[in-house]
Amino acid sequence: RTAALVAEHLQSLGMEVRTEVAYTGVVGTLRGGRPGPVVALRADMDALPITEKTGLSFASKVRGVYNGQDTGVMHACGHDAHVAILMGVASILAGVRDKIPGSVKFIFQPAEEGPPEGEEGGAALMVAEGALETPRPSAIFGLHIGSRELNTLHYAQGPMHASADVLKIRVTGRQTHGASPWRGIDPVVIAAQIVLGIQTIHSRQIDTREAAVISIGSIHGGVRHNIIPDKVDLVGTIRTHNPTVRSKIKERIQRTAMNIAASAGGVAEVTYGFGVPVNANSPRLVEKMLPTLKRVAGSDKVHLQQPVMGYEDFAHFQKEIPGMFIFLGARPPAVPRDEAAPNHSPYFVIDEAVLKLGVRTLASLALDFLFHHR
Repeated sequence: RTAALVAEHLQSLGMEVRTEVAYTGVVGTLRGGRPGPVVALRADMDALPITEKTGLSFASKVRGVYNGQDTGVMHACGHDAHVAILMGVASILAGVRDKIPGSVKFIFQPAEEGPPEGEEGGAALMVAEGALETPRPSAIFGLHIGSRELNTLHYAQGPMHASADVLKIRVTGRQTHGASPWRGIDPVVIAAQIVLGIQTIHSRQIDTREAAVISIGSIHGGVRHNIIPDKVDLVGTIRTHNPTVRSKIKERIQRTAMNIAASAGGVAEVTYGFGVPVNANSPRLVEKMLPTLKRVAGSDKVHLQQPVMGYEDFAHFQKEIPGMFIFLGARPPAVPRDEAAPNHSPYFVIDEAVLKLGVRTLASLALDFLFHHR
């Protein structure tokens, strides 16, 4: 439904529109009245499997099925605001197309939060299906709403978000009675040792000056208190800002898990699911476009920030062409910083006044890039 609304809007503005890119993605191309380069703007469209508790008059009542579970559906990460902002930019730029030197590609992307289990999707699939081709942009810009001070802009020179990998470890032992553990091989104890063992990778095997996180978020095994099961499954995430460190951590997890399991007579199988590389801004593009941010928001409202450990699959676009990603502060002024609900919370809200700054920011980045590209 969202994709259909976006496509209808772009078509009404006279754009060339592709639909069903990476399943439900939409790509619109606005060709200016003068020759010039191509720039891309991206908005992600996902909602999340969260039941909304904001109490707003327009709070989501939608329900869906996620990984086999009935759940509420909520825009708990602000992607609805991203879509609204980019649709606003499309309206403004279409109104001045005759004066634009070049073209603007509007990329509306699904599955930034990750595709369904076992499927491809998101920015990687959009790239594979030609979202950056015919015409190919020279740069791409994107933004993300968050609970920072209202109407502030935040950027990084280089890494902005961490890489992210879904870690899966299956520990196989031999089932037995809980009263006689020596007659089997206990995968629960092995799994517990692996959880603790992999925590020493960053503290003892990787330069601790490198930012990295290894977290296990899910452990499943067994069905009854007095039965030691055959298998235990661990699922977690790996985050880092350095591609070399990312590879080293994966190698050491493999070694640690396999050897701990082998020491007890069990087997550990390490695999990886959905993965995203480091999302790194082009330092040269940031330097070039920083004056635009300061002009649009005011110099005192533009802040250099340290990389965060969250991931952003905008990284797949930035692997192809120079890009710049920014955070847009949207916290309601009456809400203290330490009381603001974070992204992915059922209580997440934004001050909609920020939509104007979002539109001005992306529109200005696109136009300044096209008028001053060299």
